Amino acid sequence: MDRRGFLVGGAALAQLAALPAYADADDLRSAAREAWIYGLPLIESARLRTAAIGPAPREGAPGFNAFAHMRQPPGPADRDLSSIEPDVLYSTAWIHLGGGPATLSLPPTDGRYASLALFDLYGNALDVIEGKQAAKSGHEVTVIGPPSRVGMAGYTAPMPRMPDLHRMIHTRGYWVWALARVHLEGDHDLAAARAVQDRLAVRVKPARTPPKPVQPVARDAAWNDYFYAVQQLIDENPPPADDDGFFRRIAPVQVGMYGGFEKARFADAELAEIDRGIGEAAALASGPPEGDREGGAVYPKPDLGAYRQDFLYRAQTILVSPAALAPNFVTALRLTGPDGGRTFSGPRRRRVVLPEPPPADGFWSLTLYQADGDGRLFLPNTGPGRASVGAWTPGLRRREGPVEVTIGRGPDGGRGAWLQAPESGAFALVLRAYAPGEAIVQRRYRVPPVETL
Repeated sequence: MDRRGFLVGGAALAQLAALPAYADADDLRSAAREAWIYGLPLIESARLRTAAIGPAPREGAPGFNAFAHMRQPPGPADRDLSSIEPDVLYSTAWIHLGGGPATLSLPPTDGRYASLALFDLYGNALDVIEGKQAAKSGHEVTVIGPPSRVGMAGYTAPMPRMPDLHRMIHTRGYWVWALARVHLEGDHDLAAARAVQDRLAVRVKPARTPPKPVQPVARDAAWNDYFYAVQQLIDENPPPADDDGFFRRIAPVQVGMYGGFEKARFADAELAEIDRGIGEAAALASGPPEGDREGGAVYPKPDLGAYRQDFLYRAQTILVSPAALAPNFVTALRLTGPDGGRTFSGPRRRRVVLPEPPPADGFWSLTLYQADGDGRLFLPNTGPGRASVGAWTPGLRRREGPVEVTIGRGPDGGRGAWLQAPESGAFALVLRAYAPGEAIVQRRYRVPPVETL
């Protein structure tokens, strides 16, 4: 990465342009900004892990080395995940590899769209299995943690590994988050979707000593508590060797690739610069993830889910859409108005006109979210109104030609599909294609800007 900051583009780079350029390694403000953004995915992942399995996970409890299932479609009360998808049932498992490899299975889906994705705590998608791979006979993947070491004290080396005999992935740390999505077409479809959930499986040998997962802190915690938690999470989840240069650059805040942060090393005169850097970082992270605007939609960047050193994009994405998958698995388009704005507000009725249903081997959906102040998106509490329409909606099944969706406080006289806007506050519109077709993968699919009526 360049010594002047993150590899960022577009609006994020414009935001950074107003900040003082830094080149000296002792610029504490800039180092604090970068370190805070780097650590945000770890903090958010730790929050989700603790919410799922608690501070002292019990073997066999739902969510720890076994799947826990969301049996109802998500609603406004489900706020652990931003941009939660109302047209799927979720199943989640936090896997600890301290006892050896784990094998996870997606059952036969009989044509129903389902996916099983594995993530590290940095938000990278390690592997994804889609329903089309499991439609007839199911599919499985084995996850292998860090290699054991052999030798004598002070003289050890990683134990050689056997060649991969089937689908395997290797991780640098012991923790993996597994998230399965099973498409749901409505209440009438619950039993069939739950049957797919019930056949998800994890096989893993427990560690001899139960793990003690690092506990999260709030994003707005005091800077020393935040960085202390980040350091613990880095120690628990080793970063790739390619990040070594980054850690040299943030050395002024003493967050290290191999440990080193202590809470009480800084002089009072340095604290103001650290606070300023963190304030800048929080503002940047709460902005919408960068992408490429095509017509009235913003396409995600190609490195979504495999961020490498695109740390700002990673932080923005983890905040607004944790568990995001690469665009070739799920393409999520953020719809915009004529001015390029990604949120809407006010009582005016609006209209989305799709040139045709988004091509997808799985299914497509259009979801309305209420926008939080920190950039996150949640399903609105709109009572009997709808927050999502898609390939399963009456009148839109197997439809050809343009699709018109009205957004307002009530249906437009029964004409076409509609989404109910919240009574107050900003909202956003996200168009998703699951297992997208070539027109979307190659960005040939164009959506006109959202109209105000």
